[in-house]
Amino acid sequence: MQKIKKAGLKKARQCKIKCMLSTLILHKNYTLFLNDYQIKIPLELNMQIPADDPVRLLSRFIEEMDLSCLYKTYKRIREDQPSPKQMLKLAIYGYMNGIYTSRKLETSCRRDINFMFLLEGKKVPDHTTIARFRSVHLAACEEELFSQMTEQLYQLGEITGKTIYIDGTKIEACANKYTFVWKKSVLKYQKKLFEKLPAFLALCEEAYGIQLDCQIQNGIDQLKDFKQKLCRVKNQEKIVFVYGSGKRKNPIQRSIETLESYIVRLEDYEEKLRICGDRNSYSKTDNDAVFMHLKEDAMRNGQLKASYNLQHGVDSEYITYLTINPRPTDTRTLIPFMQKMEEHLSFRYQNIVADAGYESEENYLFLEGNGQTSFIKPQNYEISKTRKYKNDIGRFDNMTYLEDEDAYLCRQGRKLTIQGTKSEKTASGYVRKSTCYACADCSGCPVKADCIKGRNCKTPLEERNKRLTISKVFMQKRKENLERVISEQGCLLRMNRSIQAEGSFAQIKENMGFRRYLCRGKKNVLAESILVAMAYNMNKLHNKIQTGRTGTHQFELKNIA
Repeated sequence: MQKIKKAGLKKARQCKIKCMLSTLILHKNYTLFLNDYQIKIPLELNMQIPADDPVRLLSRFIEEMDLSCLYKTYKRIREDQPSPKQMLKLAIYGYMNGIYTSRKLETSCRRDINFMFLLEGKKVPDHTTIARFRSVHLAACEEELFSQMTEQLYQLGEITGKTIYIDGTKIEACANKYTFVWKKSVLKYQKKLFEKLPAFLALCEEAYGIQLDCQIQNGIDQLKDFKQKLCRVKNQEKIVFVYGSGKRKNPIQRSIETLESYIVRLEDYEEKLRICGDRNSYSKTDNDAVFMHLKEDAMRNGQLKASYNLQHGVDSEYITYLTINPRPTDTRTLIPFMQKMEEHLSFRYQNIVADAGYESEENYLFLEGNGQTSFIKPQNYEISKTRKYKNDIGRFDNMTYLEDEDAYLCRQGRKLTIQGTKSEKTASGYVRKSTCYACADCSGCPVKADCIKGRNCKTPLEERNKRLTISKVFMQKRKENLERVISEQGCLLRMNRSIQAEGSFAQIKENMGFRRYLCRGKKNVLAESILVAMAYNMNKLHNKIQTGRTGTHQFELKNIA
């Protein structure tokens, strides 16, 4: 009997516990647990954050900035919502910790004590508010805010304002890799369609007695007028269009439908060429992105991906300015970079240090005309040291230059004299003037095959003479620049460029894990790049302060005994 009573009590107790658990644990409101025990939560957040935490440095740094341009982007600011200043702090601190998506930022604001510290008791913004802040408000004044950070670092003595190290990298856009539009292909199909149109219009004129007012030049307007004339003929003859299987279309219906398809195709081609502009390609999902080769090739097949060319200007390990460029190469990015930087910064850099990808006659002359000193490594700097280069008798570098006669003397003692000059217009619009040299007679030369290159020429090698095309201005500027590059100062600056400029990309891609944009459009991509750069600068400032390296600007060359 006792055993039966104990079993009954045990069963009743289990049912009671089960009922309580189902009521509390399985309930949507988890605060019901507080009825059973007291949770101890520290009320003072400030006491829980270490004194040397970078969140304190970020908060103080942003407080010193003038954010009036950011506040102007808002029509009204609600009291219970985070202020624009707090939103900027949240965005930068999220990027400092590798948190880039708006949903993860929202989650961090609810869970992370440092984000709560920045919110200062305000309501946690949802992911749509964070995304809107980045793409609408920040994108409207991104360059001004970034230039303010640079000016503030300059006032603190953290950057020199004298030497800038420039480099570029390609970052994948938020676009499908199979949505490419190639300018050459569009032009080819447009040309084929224009070649097909005259025959079609001639048949219509003969069949329906319609005369085209003028020759097709721009295409679409004339074709639309011609379509209206065909429709008048259709209405006069009271022809009814038919559709579906088993229906025989009237010839004029077929002509109108064909003409409509031509018009649609031409409008599509013109729109694609308008979007493409002076670029060679673009993506359908992000019209500002250009297809480029990336080093991060997962498929290892050299596949092009929609990307942006990010240009960094680094001074004293800080990113002082940046631009987004649609060019796959760095040559045409230097001048726009310098012009934009001078518009937004109060000081001007004197020494411009860049790698061989930026070398061009136009860049040399631009920097010289701007009163700036270039330290650009020549494109042939490395290869010129090789034995193969030095033994190549066909290069003018290995020939003897006769300054009095303005002629070159080849290895066999034959002169190459001036034959004339020619002008070439580059893609940027710069006109480059070159001097043409040629040998009067190369017949019987024993080393002719080694001297004259180009095996695909239609003229036989026996009938050809040695020719050279040299830009004297470019060669003079390259020579002057090379003397600066190989000097002691040049070696120091080139070493710092490889450490600081290339190091900024290494930090962003590897340590911060930023390898792909989350936004679309050049304006939004620029805002995201500036957020990454501001986060990078704050991390760098924090590390310098904690390691006692503030005020250091360059790494010194090591003396190898």
